Amino acid sequence: MYLKRLLLRNFRNYAHAEAIFSPSVNLIQGENGQGKTNLLEAIHFLSTGRSFRTSSLSDLISFGQSFFYLEAEFYKDGIAQLLKIYYDENTRKVQYNETVYPTLTSLLGILPSTLLSPDDLSLVSGSPAERRRFLDIHIAQTDPLYVHHLGRYFKAMKQRNHLLRSKSAVAIEPWEQMMAQSATYLVVKRNQAITSLKMPSAKWMEILSRGLDSIDVHYSSSFSPPQCEDLAAHFQKIWQKNRPREMLLGSTQLGPHRDDMLIHLADKQAKVFSSEGQKRCCISSLRFAQWERMAATLDDAPLLGIDDFGIQLDKERQMQLKSHLSKFSQVFLTSPLSLEKNFAQGTPLQVFTIEKGNIRDVR
Repeated sequence: MYLKRLLLRNFRNYAHAEAIFSPSVNLIQGENGQGKTNLLEAIHFLSTGRSFRTSSLSDLISFGQSFFYLEAEFYKDGIAQLLKIYYDENTRKVQYNETVYPTLTSLLGILPSTLLSPDDLSLVSGSPAERRRFLDIHIAQTDPLYVHHLGRYFKAMKQRNHLLRSKSAVAIEPWEQMMAQSATYLVVKRNQAITSLKMPSAKWMEILSRGLDSIDVHYSSSFSPPQCEDLAAHFQKIWQKNRPREMLLGSTQLGPHRDDMLIHLADKQAKVFSSEGQKRCCISSLRFAQWERMAATLDDAPLLGIDDFGIQLDKERQMQLKSHLSKFSQVFLTSPLSLEKNFAQGTPLQVFTIEKGNIRDVR
């Protein structure tokens, strides 16, 4: 799978721009504020239906305009595919080949990708919500049923929370049953995903740190081990027991919405005991492990984006990564620096320069 052509209209600072990409490494260069990250944001949006920089879709529309439009031509299973997204303040429209979808969640799984961004530092240093979001988007790109259960769980929990605030247990049990069914699916899939990330993340940490550091990840459930024999029944029992207390608090305190992914560096909590360089190495290892797991699950290679390649890793770790880029399929790197001379001779490299929302193909 590879992204061949991307068209942007009124997206961030791109009034109208088009890029024809290489199926291997694409290096996107330019001064700060010219639109390099915006280009990666568009690719990420095509994959996930969301931005990695803002929760407001209106922020993606160029200033003074009323809509944005993205169009991607890509090859999947050797067949040309076409994906279009239109958004204004009132309409969200996704068209995949000849099929029109009403929601952006329909994008998940069509053009899978992994993105390494400077903001990913929050995966280690931030709240559990950041790590849950990492897991949710990661799993959702390979498992449509996960998206269904995620939405179903939060819909049922919203109803349960309403009853808790109303101090009424009437009709609360059916909502707890619905929550329990979906919670079981979410917890099991998250635990499986984290287990499958262990070995590849450890391998990448060894490569990038030259064997100096080791990483391990664990699933942390808010009130029950994932291997519990009857997890759904256990969830229902705990929620029933906690009703009086949660009525006072007005919300559900335990469940998958409170779970976490623990990241350890050399058997110590990375959030507390790691330097910034080590944290970035942890994040890079997790993202590359994510790419490998998706490639194995999909039996196809997802896209890989690395924003601000020049600051994600120090020079030694950059060189380690550059020597392994061939293990990935199509790669998109952004950098304010001229990096093409630093790649080994013979590396298949397409170079683009971005200036004020204009894309120029250098070579």
